[in-house]
Amino acid sequence: MLAILHPNTPLDSEAYRITLDYLENLPGVTVRVHEVQGTSQRLTEIYLLGDTKSLDKEEIEALPAVERAVRISEDYRILGRHRDDRRQNGFTYNGVTFDQQNLNIFAGLCAVDVPEHVEMMMKALEDNGEVCTRMGAYKPRTNPYSFQGHGKGCLPWVFEKAGKHGIRVIAMEITHESHIEEIDTCLERLGRPTGVMLQVGTRNTQNFELLKAIGRQSTYPVLLKRGFGITLNESLNAAEYLASEGNANVIFCLRGMKTEAGQPHRNMVDFAHVPTVKRLTRMPVCVDPSHSVGSRDRAPDGMLDVVHATAQGVIAGANMVLVDFHPKPEKALVDGPQALLMDELPAFLEDVRLCHDTWKKRQALYQRAKEANKE
Repeated sequence: MLAILHPNTPLDSEAYRITLDYLENLPGVTVRVHEVQGTSQRLTEIYLLGDTKSLDKEEIEALPAVERAVRISEDYRILGRHRDDRRQNGFTYNGVTFDQQNLNIFAGLCAVDVPEHVEMMMKALEDNGEVCTRMGAYKPRTNPYSFQGHGKGCLPWVFEKAGKHGIRVIAMEITHESHIEEIDTCLERLGRPTGVMLQVGTRNTQNFELLKAIGRQSTYPVLLKRGFGITLNESLNAAEYLASEGNANVIFCLRGMKTEAGQPHRNMVDFAHVPTVKRLTRMPVCVDPSHSVGSRDRAPDGMLDVVHATAQGVIAGANMVLVDFHPKPEKALVDGPQALLMDELPAFLEDVRLCHDTWKKRQALYQRAKEANKE
């Protein structure tokens, strides 16, 4: 069961103390408190875990700080919808809103290489009105001899350039909990010129100790990529690991399934799951067309496969696009052959917005049809 408190309930108030004291003394029940900071108000959600079937919902709602109570299912207890559409979906971080209605584009370098390329990428984003990017400092690789990323050594100049060009959020993959401290220390020393979204790569989707460590901090939101060899349910439960430790500011990323059936693409594109994830959970959904397609192959209509895959995800309602660009792909240290070119950025951004506008029009179309059928 979930007890949702009145908005902006002070945690030092008498009403909160009485409510929490009552809930913590329920037999066979464990209490977990989660703070949800929205754009205009703070919500406190108290999860009652354990033997809750016998609990009286009206009795819980009668407690002084409780606005309403919701019975929740076993799956995705924190991130799931549980037939209650009134609960907030998404979050705001460093002035950028992430939810199931809007769209943010994270175009950038899969792996940071040299300051010149980072500068060129961020300036191009600024010139096109973008405030988010992807920059890989820590790169897990299948081949132990491949480039593993510059690590903490590149963080100062990446963050400084981001601040210079108005970049508010950088999606950055981490592979060890020590990377959280390295990022936080560097940002603090520089006066926090930008923000970071911690990215969990497909290889670490079931690295439960890493998920717990990331979940225990609430400073940085998380982008969790679907595991490339596990079911959707298993990947969504990985997201729940993060939330169960306290950090529910999670975006779920579809990046293609590893299977021979996906050839000639790098992975089987799974963007049909965008509305499915939004139906099952309250998480915003990201698509990663670069790692799904993995090439710059072009269709007979003149458009790149990666552009078509992006459109499929966005027109189905995706809320974030993670895509590889590089000023000089031939010199990229990671995934250069799949990176889009700088002169392709304006058209790509316009195409994504066209697809997002089409999704909104489709949504309105079916809403009108639904309302007409009620008459």
